[in-house]
Amino acid sequence: MSAQHNYQLTVKWTGNTGTGTSGYRAFERSHTIQAGNKPEIAGSSDPSFRGDKSRYNPEELLLASLSSCHMLWYLHLCAEAGVIVTGYEDHATGKMTEMESGSGQFTEVTLNPKVTVSDIAMAGKANELHKKANEMCFIARSVNFPVRHICKVDIGE
Repeated sequence: MSAQHNYQLTVKWTGNTGTGTSGYRAFERSHTIQAGNKPEIAGSSDPSFRGDKSRYNPEELLLASLSSCHMLWYLHLCAEAGVIVTGYEDHATGKMTEMESGSGQFTEVTLNPKVTVSDIAMAGKANELHKKANEMCFIARSVNFPVRHICKVDIGE
């Protein structure tokens, strides 16, 4: 049985410095992102594109979406498989190529999850489940570039 899920949010430009887009350097790239009653996310463009480095840019948010989607599927699959995860941290990286025209695209993302499991006997299955998580992740299935994984499993409590 398939199900349809719909999502909504509001992106509002807040970077009008008084003259709108009268020139390329005349406006800020600042904006807010909000969904429902959740806290706003302060957004901008990457500093390479005249953005505010203190705000999240769309490229970082794409990376965050891939990383968090993978983590959530991974934790789900581990719970189903009896793999007890006690810690998870990912230092995701992405490569984007900018073209001469000014357009660009991501060419790959690498997730680097460091997972802590409670028992050494779970390490093999813990590593294995990353592949299944990638196959299940809604965001990874929606992009047109590879999402790679370099996983590390530690044993803890």
